[in-house]
Amino acid sequence: MDRKLRVGITHGDINGVGYEVILKTFEDTGMFELCTPILYGSPKVATYQKKALELQTGFQVINHASQAQDGRLNLISCFDEEVKIEFGVPSIESGTAALLSLERALADYEEGLFDVLVTAPINKHTIQSETFHFPGHTEYIEEKVGEGQQALMILMQDTLRVALVTTHIPIKDISQTITKDLIKEKATILFNTLKQDFSINNPRIAVLSLNPHAGDNCLIGMEEHDKIIPAIQELTAEGVQCFGPYPADGFFGSGSYTHFDGILAMYHDQGLAPFKALAMDAGVNYTAGLPIIRTSPAHGTAYDIAGKGIANEASFRQAIYSAIDIYRNRVNDEYAHRNPLHKLYHERRDDSDKLKLDQEA
Repeated sequence: MDRKLRVGITHGDINGVGYEVILKTFEDTGMFELCTPILYGSPKVATYQKKALELQTGFQVINHASQAQDGRLNLISCFDEEVKIEFGVPSIESGTAALLSLERALADYEEGLFDVLVTAPINKHTIQSETFHFPGHTEYIEEKVGEGQQALMILMQDTLRVALVTTHIPIKDISQTITKDLIKEKATILFNTLKQDFSINNPRIAVLSLNPHAGDNCLIGMEEHDKIIPAIQELTAEGVQCFGPYPADGFFGSGSYTHFDGILAMYHDQGLAPFKALAMDAGVNYTAGLPIIRTSPAHGTAYDIAGKGIANEASFRQAIYSAIDIYRNRVNDEYAHRNPLHKLYHERRDDSDKLKLDQEA
């Protein structure tokens, strides 16, 4: 690459803490040594929030991502309409503004105008529209730019990485949604992600149970016996290092999670509640398994503190760091596998010891 890595950034819900954590992140001019940021948002909203929050971060307005300059926070206007900003108040206007930012960013990604995407938090209710009928960023991005591949939601901080078999579905639907094949699919994506995106040669994955006490030998449920254990057995036979199933309470409470490279939880709160208790401030949400590299802070819109100037930007900054690291790891992985050696073998019934190098194995 003959230019600095470009990071596309969506502004998220404008009544939340999105602009605050973005502007605070780029108060540190050292960030421009790592990347060239392109913020998809609104100059009017950015200026209002900068003044309201008494922040000093500067930005320059550009018309097209190709005009982005190094050493600057570049801002592309995604809409010209006036919008009402009410800190801490969810509104249809703020949801529409979030969607316009996301749509423009993904369109530019498809044209190759930036390298990785970092999204500020959205409100999953107010963003709903005729073009957005998804439970969250993950599912929308998967459909728009996933190229038919399946996404995997991973929450991570340092070596703690928690992936989910099911994401934004009601609790009552979890058991029937989980199947042996779905567990295998998500575990395989996690395994490959750990190898390619995190450069872990032979990752170890812990699989959590669905029922308390891992079903207590089928006393509290059959899912472990019928679905989870068979999935682990088949994955192991296929070369995916999986262990479990582990009851989530004891697994996290005892610190067992420190012995694994990745953790596969059965449902949203089973994995995210302990993760956020352990790593909320600097946690990162990573959409794995797709061609696009997309990260976001682990927190939400934080309406309760929006506009107060006290939001912690550490998670957003870490989301940028993580996206850059994953991009570099993918480049290195692609380079390492670019020209594989042909398999060397001896021709049967050939008395010579000469290797046959001119034939395909």
